[in-house]
Amino acid sequence: MNHTDKAVAIIPARGGSKRIPRKNIKDFFGKPLIAYSIQTALDSQLFDKVIVSTDDEEIADIAKKYGAEVPFLRPSELSDDYSGTTDVTKHALKWLQEHGENYDYVCTIYATAPLLDKKYLKESLEKLKNSTAVNAFSATTMPFPIQRTFKINKDGRCQMFTPEHYSARSQDLEEAYQDAGQFYFTKTGKKSDEIMFGKESIPVILPRYLVQDIDTLEDWKRAEYMYQAIKASQ
Repeated sequence: MNHTDKAVAIIPARGGSKRIPRKNIKDFFGKPLIAYSIQTALDSQLFDKVIVSTDDEEIADIAKKYGAEVPFLRPSELSDDYSGTTDVTKHALKWLQEHGENYDYVCTIYATAPLLDKKYLKESLEKLKNSTAVNAFSATTMPFPIQRTFKINKDGRCQMFTPEHYSARSQDLEEAYQDAGQFYFTKTGKKSDEIMFGKESIPVILPRYLVQDIDTLEDWKRAEYMYQAIKASQ
């Protein structure tokens, strides 16, 4: 970044996770889960500040221990099951602005991303800086052609979404991508009405072995296996 560019990382981490209680600070191979996102953000050296936005004193204390700043506790109306990360990031930026701090780039990083790799953070910011795009975010390929997927109807039977592709060969179908759920960079000075998965965003493609949402205990177990396999291969 040139000397006028400033970037801040915002890591949302509320206390009230339902499916995995205290998920953000649950032990993951000797460290609280959130520590991985904080340390990778700091190691990337891309950010003037790494801030954790939380409503929870214990999470705040742990975040500070691992090097993040927690300059405020998030209000309760932004800490329920329906609060989106966009609103949380906007709240943090507004708080910073009100305290005389302005940033050119903001990166929302999920607290549940132990497989986060700083090289993709760097790639995202570099691509964003050198383009007219507003956003850059982590994405990955779908493991199976979406054109050949099906749902289960109310009778417990199969129903294809696009039955016309039933006989198509996988290699003849267009590749599809999905959100990797790790980070989202945005140029703060550019207004956009586009959704994140729209024409003003650059997807930065991660290998699937680095991508695992952690919402359920099954997800958690899978993330553990993936983390162990990656560490063993290094």
